Amino acid sequence: MSAAGERIIRSDACISEGAQWLAAREARFGEALRQTGPLPLRLRKDGFESLLDAIVSQQLSVAAADSIWKKLKAARLTEPHRIAAASEEELRACGLSRPKIRYARALAEARIDYAALRKMASEAVIARLTEVPGIGRWTAEIYAMFSLGRADVFAPGDLALQEAARMLFALPGRPAERALRDMAEAWAPWRAVAARILWAYYRVAKEREGIR
Repeated sequence: MSAAGERIIRSDACISEGAQWLAAREARFGEALRQTGPLPLRLRKDGFESLLDAIVSQQLSVAAADSIWKKLKAARLTEPHRIAAASEEELRACGLSRPKIRYARALAEARIDYAALRKMASEAVIARLTEVPGIGRWTAEIYAMFSLGRADVFAPGDLALQEAARMLFALPGRPAERALRDMAEAWAPWRAVAARILWAYYRVAKEREGIR
């Protein structure tokens, strides 16, 4: 549990526990798991670099985001002081668009207390992060799920999750963010594991990754 009393995903055993719980309550999750096999843990270190990575991934394919991130890493432009000191030309050479350059610099100047986020409730984490220009709810939710390990955070604005839900639940169309958020309430307290199932199912069904 976190200091806020929320369950934290720390290991593959946590993922397995959540997946079994979900499959027992929703047969379609069980069917998805039979196709996907074991789910990836998908945990990352927290801090500036992980949040910058999430910003880079906004509205891009996995392949495009991977390419940009590799260039930023090669140029050693993944730390706040380096982002602040880099020229626009240097950042654009790595593939960042002008809006994302603004967002990266805003993040570098935001003075986020990353250690304090570990002790905050997920909604408080999301509220703090979305104060930073360029960080929307999707980015904050991805950070809470993957960098803080929050077990009951979901990202219904994610297009791959929406498409996976459409396919798995035989919906007439891709659910909108609000509709998928409402749908996911039934998957508490393991919504982050439900997201992992849907991303894994998307990879099997579409033969491409839906999340980095």
